[in-house]
Amino acid sequence: VITVLLLLYISPDTRGAAQMEPCRARCSGTRCFAAFHRAADSTAARDGCADLGGHLMTVRSSSIHDILPFLLGNLTGRFWIGLHLATGCPDPAAELRGFRWATGEVGSEFTHWPAAFDGSCSSPRCVSVSQEDDFEWVQGPCGDRLAGFLCEHGLGDPCEARTDARGAAPVYTPAAGSSPPGSTAVRTPPDTKYFCVSGRWQPAPRSCGAHEGVCERRCAENPERAPSPDPPTGTDDPCVALDCAQGCHKDGRASACTCGHGFKLARDGRSCVHVDDCADERRCTGENSVCVSNSVGGSRCVCEDGYKSRSGRCVDVDECASAPCEHKCANTPGSYECGCFPGYKKDPKSPHTCALFCGEEECAAECDPNNRFQCFCPDGYVADERGGDTVCTDIDECSSDYCDDLCRNTFGSYVCACSPGYTLVDQFRCVKNEGPTDEEPEGSGEATSQSFPTTTTATARPEPPRRPSAVSAGGLAGIIVCTVFFSLLML
Repeated sequence: VITVLLLLYISPDTRGAAQMEPCRARCSGTRCFAAFHRAADSTAARDGCADLGGHLMTVRSSSIHDILPFLLGNLTGRFWIGLHLATGCPDPAAELRGFRWATGEVGSEFTHWPAAFDGSCSSPRCVSVSQEDDFEWVQGPCGDRLAGFLCEHGLGDPCEARTDARGAAPVYTPAAGSSPPGSTAVRTPPDTKYFCVSGRWQPAPRSCGAHEGVCERRCAENPERAPSPDPPTGTDDPCVALDCAQGCHKDGRASACTCGHGFKLARDGRSCVHVDDCADERRCTGENSVCVSNSVGGSRCVCEDGYKSRSGRCVDVDECASAPCEHKCANTPGSYECGCFPGYKKDPKSPHTCALFCGEEECAAECDPNNRFQCFCPDGYVADERGGDTVCTDIDECSSDYCDDLCRNTFGSYVCACSPGYTLVDQFRCVKNEGPTDEEPEGSGEATSQSFPTTTTATARPEPPRRPSAVSAGGLAGIIVCTVFFSLLML
C-alpha cells in the first residue's frame, strides 16, 4: 500500500497552508511519518508540521525508530524531530534527560542519546537525527537551519466502498466492505488510483510509487472521480461480541481486537501479551546499562547495580565514600570489598565488621594503649599475664564436656562429632540412628578425622567463656590493695 501521508500533506485542504510535499513517508499502526527535505530552523519545522495538521516526529519506541532509515533513505544532512528542552537544565537521571516530546509527554519507551550527551545548563535545547550519526538524538541550537524535518500525523476514519455512478466496481486493497486508512481503490479504465484518508477517498500521485521513490509528484486533482462513500449503516456494534482485552478496530461489518504499544495480540485473538522490547539488541547498548521491561508494556534503560547515571552514561558508584566498612574498604567496578587490619578477620555474621583473630595457640592480647590493664582476646581465648605482658591462650573447650560424644579442639573454637551409629544434632548432641545398621555398635572404636565436620564451627550448646574480664588477675590484686589502703587512711 502506498503511504497515505503523501495525500495527508498535499491534499486540497492543506495546499494553501504549505506548498511542500514529503520526500518519503510511511505509516505504522495509527500514525504516519514523513520526511521533508526543506531547510528550516526548529521553529519553522514545527510550524510546517502544524500547518499540515501534525507535529514534529516523536520516536518513542524501537519500532518507530526502525522507520527512520526508510524516511531519510538517500537524504543527507540533519533533520529536526519533535524533542526539545523547554526550560531549565538537562536532568541526566530522567528518562528523556529533562527533554519532552512535541506532544508534551516526558516519558519514552525508547531512547537513542549519543555517549557524548551534553548535560550542562548551556547545552542546546533542540534535537535532530541523521544517517551519518546512526540516527542518534543529537542536541543542536534551535536556530540552526538544518537540511529538513520529520513530521508525524494520525490516520483518520475508514472509507466505505460502493459502486460508482457508472456501475463500475473499483478494485479495493485490501478487499473489504469498509477500507481502513491507507487502503487503495483502482478504477479500470482509466487506471485511476485513490487513497483512503480520514474517511474520504483522495486521488493518488500520478506515479503511484511513493513507497519506492523520493519526492514524488503532487496528487492528481480530480476528486469527482473518487468512488463515492456509502453512509454508515445502523448495525449493532461488532466489537461487543469479541470481548477484546484492550481495544477493537471496526472495519464496516468486520471487526478485530487490537493491542496498545508494548503488547501484541495473543493466539486467541482477544487477549494481549507483553512484547519483550529488551530482546532487541539495539536497546540499552550503553556500557553498564541494562534493559528492564515494564509490566504495563514497553521498557526502559537503567544502570546496573553499583552504577549511577551521569551525563547520559552509567558510571561506577564509589561506595567507600560512605564508609560502609569498619576497617578497610576497596572500591571495585560496580561494588566494593571490605578488609581488616592485621590481627582481625571479617565477621562471618556481619561481613562489614571485623573481629579479633589469632589462628594460633597463643597470641598477644589487644590492649588499650592508655590502660595496659584493659586488654581483649579473640573469642575462644583467655587472657594470661606473663611478665608484664598479656597473652591470649586458646581455651580447650573439649575439657569441659561440651559435646555428647566426640570433641576436637580448634584454635578459638571446637567441633563435636558422634561415633558410628549416631547422628549429630544441634552441633553437640548425638542421637542413635533408628532401624538396623551395619555400622559398629555405639561407642565402639576410635573417632577418625572423617568423624568430624570439615568446618570449624562453635556448638550451639552453652559456650565456655569467650572473652575474659576486662580486668586481669594482676589488675584485680592492685584494686584490692588500693581499696584496703584507702580504708586504713579513713580510720
